[in-house]
Amino acid sequence: MARGKIQLKRIENPVHRQVTFCKRRAGLLKKAKELSVLCDAEIGMFIFSAQGKLYELATKGTMQGLIEKYMKCSSGDQADDEAKEAQIQPPRLFMDTKEEINMLKKEIELLQNGLRYMLGGGAGTMTLNELHVFEKHLEFWIYHIRSTKMEIMFQEIQLLQNKEGILKAANNYLQEMIEDQTGITNIAPMITPYPLTTQNEIFQT
Repeated sequence: MARGKIQLKRIENPVHRQVTFCKRRAGLLKKAKELSVLCDAEIGMFIFSAQGKLYELATKGTMQGLIEKYMKCSSGDQADDEAKEAQIQPPRLFMDTKEEINMLKKEIELLQNGLRYMLGGGAGTMTLNELHVFEKHLEFWIYHIRSTKMEIMFQEIQLLQNKEGILKAANNYLQEMIEDQTGITNIAPMITPYPLTTQNEIFQT
């Protein structure tokens, strides 16, 4: 009886998942070593478990040596790709620039027609597609205008708050100066140990 095809999906049971990881990892490392021995190949492998634990294999030499070799090869391939791209780039760049200029010309012409349409009170003719594109431009401009207004208002509020802080500090400083001066000039009344004689008492004696 033929075995059914196993559907590859994440194992939900954590115990089964860990057991499968250990078995498959050991089998993968074994196959890599066999391939290195049979075909005299240099193989480097990194495996990270679900918990973040690192397992690595370098069949010949060290992993650092394999990484350096890989970096040299990849940088060489990248340099070749950049050289090939540089040879092809000038015509593409010229075409892209020409297309961009044509697009800008069409956009300028559309905006000019839209402005004439607005200033003329709707006079003239514009297609539905042109009106739709012009509406998008207007929404974009309104958004930027509102953003600029909000930024200016925020700056003015911040400036007023700074001025308020300066005025409060100056007010506190003046208040302290006034309190210091009044504390010096206001002398407490002197209390004598002898009772004062009033004018009525003098006439009664």
